[in-house]
Amino acid sequence: MRRIVACLAAAALLAGCARKAAHGRPQIGVTLLTEAHVFYQDLKRGLQQGADSLGMDLHVVAGEWDLARQTSQVENFVTQKMDAIVIAPVDTRGIVSAVEEANRAGIPVFTVDISAAGGHVTSHIASDNAQGGQLVGEYLAKLLKGRGDIAILDQPTVSSVIERVRGFRAAIARYPGIHIIAAPAVERGLRDVAKNKMDNLLQAHPTLAAVFGTNDDCALGALASVRAAGRNDVLIVGFDATPEARSAIEQGSPIKADAIQSPEIIGRRAVETIYRALHGEQVPPVVAVQVGIVDRDSLTARRARP
Repeated sequence: MRRIVACLAAAALLAGCARKAAHGRPQIGVTLLTEAHVFYQDLKRGLQQGADSLGMDLHVVAGEWDLARQTSQVENFVTQKMDAIVIAPVDTRGIVSAVEEANRAGIPVFTVDISAAGGHVTSHIASDNAQGGQLVGEYLAKLLKGRGDIAILDQPTVSSVIERVRGFRAAIARYPGIHIIAAPAVERGLRDVAKNKMDNLLQAHPTLAAVFGTNDDCALGALASVRAAGRNDVLIVGFDATPEARSAIEQGSPIKADAIQSPEIIGRRAVETIYRALHGEQVPPVVAVQVGIVDRDSLTARRARP
């Protein structure tokens, strides 16, 4: 019965999408996790590029890590009768009530980068985060030659990071000589918080050989910590490949590799998916965007290309 109800809800939303597409330029409400991180700036750019090319109007705000603020933003979009709502959730579970409110109003919801733990989401568009975690885990394991104590600077309330860590742990599990000895939570994935957590790890675990920063602010915070402690022997891998992190890799710092995402592509794919749904097409529940990995050699090779 629950499955039947869910299917009926999805069908109603799809029908509503098709009706709304017939009336002028679609109005799309977007609430991002933050606009402070380079990733989300690039994601916003991709969303706008897609909207410009497809004749849609975006109304972009950000929760800035505040669930109550983001919930209010979604409520405002519902009141304004947006044609669709895009959410990069501040909190995967906490955002469910807002998604359900949009569902009750018949407004289709799409999530980007971070998924929602409930409610009906028409489509989730994001990097293949588990693949990225596996790539950096395998890379780190080879650097360590299969042995050593390592840590994860985690963000356990964010679904994309949960997937990254799952992929990373799966890769590391193939190396019995490598032990994950700590995984402290880094609130909001902020650099100064990551540095403080890394300071504590270095003091508590003098044998620490490496750390996985689950975004580049975590990796760069870890870099500041190991430099301050004179522990440049501690290896770091990160996730996002922001310009600052890529520069640190190229300079031969302890950050050795980064999973690289394509946030502009995620943004464009999200708008394309919304456009299709608003015109009555069936769209996939998940649109996965491939990730890669960069290290000093690959970045140097890229720079050398004409």
